[in-house]
Amino acid sequence: MLRILCYTVLQSILLVGGQVFLKFALMRMPPFAWTRTFWTSLLTNWHFAVCGVLFAAASLMWMYIVKSFPFSMAYPMVSMSYVFGMFAAILFFHEEVSAVRWIGVALIVVGCILIAK
Repeated sequence: MLRILCYTVLQSILLVGGQVFLKFALMRMPPFAWTRTFWTSLLTNWHFAVCGVLFAAASLMWMYIVKSFPFSMAYPMVSMSYVFGMFAAILFFHEEVSAVRWIGVALIVVGCILIAK
């Protein structure tokens, strides 16, 4: 089923985008505290706003996926977000990724392809 693969890839990209913007937002914030300063900095942080929009879009896409496809097929496909998260870690945060992690990512991709068939 190529359709579910396309939808879950889009949903995973939206989800990872939200996580990336959440990380950007948190990197620009003071340490967590129950203070007016902290909450003002959170609510005026445009990265945090973009994070919310992307999470909302990912949630709407997830609702469509769960409604349209068998749950036993849809839910494991969420693991595609781990794959895109790995690429985001390299691209946006310049993290090093070991060979063992790449093997794990390859196994996730193979598993998703098998589930989608």
